[in-house]
Amino acid sequence: MQSAEPLPRFGALTVPKASDVLAAEVRERILSGELAEGTALPPERQLVEQTGLSRATVREALRILEVEKLLRIRPGRGGGAFVHRPGRESLANTVQLVIRGQQIRLEALHETREAIEPTCAALAAKRRTNADLADLDAAHADLVDAGADLPRFLRANIRWHNAVAKAGDNELLIGFMSALSQAIYSATDLEQFLDADIRGVTARAHAKVTEAIRKQDAPAAMRRMTRHVCGFATVAATLDQRDRIDLSG
Repeated sequence: MQSAEPLPRFGALTVPKASDVLAAEVRERILSGELAEGTALPPERQLVEQTGLSRATVREALRILEVEKLLRIRPGRGGGAFVHRPGRESLANTVQLVIRGQQIRLEALHETREAIEPTCAALAAKRRTNADLADLDAAHADLVDAGADLPRFLRANIRWHNAVAKAGDNELLIGFMSALSQAIYSATDLEQFLDADIRGVTARAHAKVTEAIRKQDAPAAMRRMTRHVCGFATVAATLDQRDRIDLSG
């Protein structure tokens, strides 16, 4: 008598929660562009009727999308759930969370700057407008005028670097640079690091990059920005012995 063949086996199935399914559908309609910025979703009562889900399930789905910054919930009369399409601030916030959550190494910060900022400068040289040049000039003037006022100098430094990214007109790069700004500030907030000589070198480097952007010389802008951020990283590695960046403040 032949033994019976073993019966096929099935793995455990995971059934998604109804709130996750509803959130996924609304999320896709927002990201695909079907639901435009500011579009009001149907009132909660209508969503319950249309979907056949419970009020608690609909509320949970809306909360998921609110946490993801895809919906804005306004209370009271005239309130409700309104579509918020993600922009550069969403990318910046996410990258900031990664920097804080992973306790990013200073070395990783400098490597990221060296990879991103020369490209930002080259794009800025190709795409800059007169308004962009005005922003760069204003940030540079503030940096020079800051003198020994270290907080002001650092703020102007960040403002200039972000203005370069903005002039490049690439939303992803603008978002990344915005996210890196606080990390850059934290990595340079040392009296012993930003002495008068270092501030002078920084100001001259910014002036040279700005000049290349003004002349729309992309290769020169990339080359000068590379020299600037790589030089910064070299000096920082010598003077700054921190392993991690503290962004808790």
